[in-house]
Amino acid sequence: MKRLISRTAMGLAATALIAGSLAGTAQAAPAAAANSGDPTLTDVYIWATDVNLRQQPTTDSPRLAVRSKWWADAVCQTQGQTVHDPAVGTNNWWTAVMEFSGSDIAWVNNLYIRGGAKIAGVPDC
Repeated sequence: MKRLISRTAMGLAATALIAGSLAGTAQAAPAAAANSGDPTLTDVYIWATDVNLRQQPTTDSPRLAVRSKWWADAVCQTQGQTVHDPAVGTNNWWTAVMEFSGSDIAWVNNLYIRGGAKIAGVPDC
């Protein structure tokens, strides 16, 4: 009887460990989207919706695309036109991003990129 209880307890412990591992894996899965681009570039996340990607780091520059909640490869960042968004703040740092390695470069104001006024890990242009 002691053997049966011991084996049952070990079986339950092993099941709990496996279930815990699977739960940890399921939570980590969304981060994998961040690593789908060029591994030599820093991945950045545009957290806002309907963000304009511009030809140059200024709002007067032509809009190349509009993205929402989107991962991109950051090439570099530089100071450009100051952007003021009453809901978010003010910033003059812009990041050059690519949708995937080798694609065209577009500029996004750092207000809309997770990481703050100047994004850590993204070199200056």
